[in-house]
Amino acid sequence: MTGQDLTVEKLSISFGGKQVVHDLSFQITPGKILAMVGESGSGKSVTARSLVGLAGEQAQVTAGSLCLGDDDLLRLDEASWGVIRGRKIGFVLQDALTSLDPLRTVGQEIEESLTADGKWRGLRNRAARRKQVLELLKSTSVPEPEIRARQRADELSGGLRQRALIASAIALNPGIVIADEPTTALDASAVSRVLGLFRDLKNAGHGILLISHDIEAVSQVADSIIVIKNGQMIEQGETEQILRHPSQDYTRLLLSSVPKKNHHSPQPSTLQTNDETPLLVVNDIVKSYPNTTGASRLAVDRVSFTLRRGRTLGILGESGSGKTTTARIVAGFLEPDEGNVWFDGRLWSGVQAKTNRSVEEHERRPFRHEMGIVYQDPLSSFDPRWTVQRILTDALKASAIPHAEHNDRIAALLTVVRLTPDISRRFPLQLSGGQRQRIAIARAIAGNPKMIVCDEPVSALDVSVQAQVLELLTELQERLNISYLFISHDLGVIRQISDDVLVMQNGRVVEAGPTQQVFEAPQHKFTRLLLNSKLPDYV
Repeated sequence: MTGQDLTVEKLSISFGGKQVVHDLSFQITPGKILAMVGESGSGKSVTARSLVGLAGEQAQVTAGSLCLGDDDLLRLDEASWGVIRGRKIGFVLQDALTSLDPLRTVGQEIEESLTADGKWRGLRNRAARRKQVLELLKSTSVPEPEIRARQRADELSGGLRQRALIASAIALNPGIVIADEPTTALDASAVSRVLGLFRDLKNAGHGILLISHDIEAVSQVADSIIVIKNGQMIEQGETEQILRHPSQDYTRLLLSSVPKKNHHSPQPSTLQTNDETPLLVVNDIVKSYPNTTGASRLAVDRVSFTLRRGRTLGILGESGSGKTTTARIVAGFLEPDEGNVWFDGRLWSGVQAKTNRSVEEHERRPFRHEMGIVYQDPLSSFDPRWTVQRILTDALKASAIPHAEHNDRIAALLTVVRLTPDISRRFPLQLSGGQRQRIAIARAIAGNPKMIVCDEPVSALDVSVQAQVLELLTELQERLNISYLFISHDLGVIRQISDDVLVMQNGRVVEAGPTQQVFEAPQHKFTRLLLNSKLPDYV
């Protein structure tokens, strides 16, 4: 296709007098991928939204030039933007689950995009539109498009949702495609497939702006990279030049923060005892769910493993592999259909042989403080009306720590997770993603746990913040001899923090062993596939 350049010169964006983007200049060219990388709050997303007229009513957007070919985007009213969006510039929003309407099918979403310009592009016949929807799903490598078109977003895996969102964005064949964090929280193979779609779009002549905090991800497909911090351009250049020979300290910091798949850091805890009795024993657990047809889907199929004291067991797998369901059974939030879980010598979950009944929550409650939980998105697990002080006080109620000591304990917890005591007066929405995750860790260790279940605890964080959280978890393990059950789809993270690894596929454990052995000499073909899906190491 023959496209037009999107030229940006000296773009500045302010909100209420506060400038958040300062004099950015760049060009999106047909047949090229430009990546914009930086941490949360750097101005990436608001820059992307300003290019499609969605910066918000409170935004003051100025530029020396903001043009798509001969179209001056600064002069467009909302009606004119309605012609540009979708037809000339496609926009892939961040977080497909919240971007897609939960009450409509994927097919309905894409069909609406096809009719967005009011002209229906000659597809007045519903059968013709239906055919075009299926073609778009096929073009974005969505398997079984006839089935997927009838499903809602919550019925798809993260990778499939993202591909459906891309299909919607390119429905009218725009020359420019802007994608805001399209690979966040996806597993390695899903990331590889989604990035492959952008490579295909590039090869078809589209110009791509790829917004990401993940330098390693964009390195696979980007022709050039812009690094921004606090709304300012720090560095710009060809991808290989930026990755191999960065000129700025901030770029080097971002690159050094990326977990490497060839780097394994866990060492035996200095507090490790000679007691080899496992802290956690999982025996043949099974869990199934009904699907939309009424039949049952096996989410966890005869999974067994052990976790020793002061050690980290990583569970690795794609979306839908059964990782999180396994973690929820271990935590006692789900009852297995079969099998059982033993924690610190007591039956924690599953059927009691003597009574032939499941363990009930009131039986676990006295020991709840011994198993902490850190979630992927702490914001959704916090009451937004509670201050940090109240969140941590609530966690301490389940422990044996006297009420009179709670304030001192909270101050100590905040110090341990490298936060200042004054943060206790803030609400979750007033904290950054990294600060919220530190509060989640403080909550998890409040009751002096023996073990913490970490369910994708760093997947939504910038690489520099991710590195800090992983370092903190390692430090706490060495100080407190805590065991971690660490769930992740990120190979580099699992390699960095885990002593041992389970690899799951379709609810089953397909490989298990010491981390170094699994990564350097994988035995199962699926493990090899996962490792091959990992993006190349440049640093």
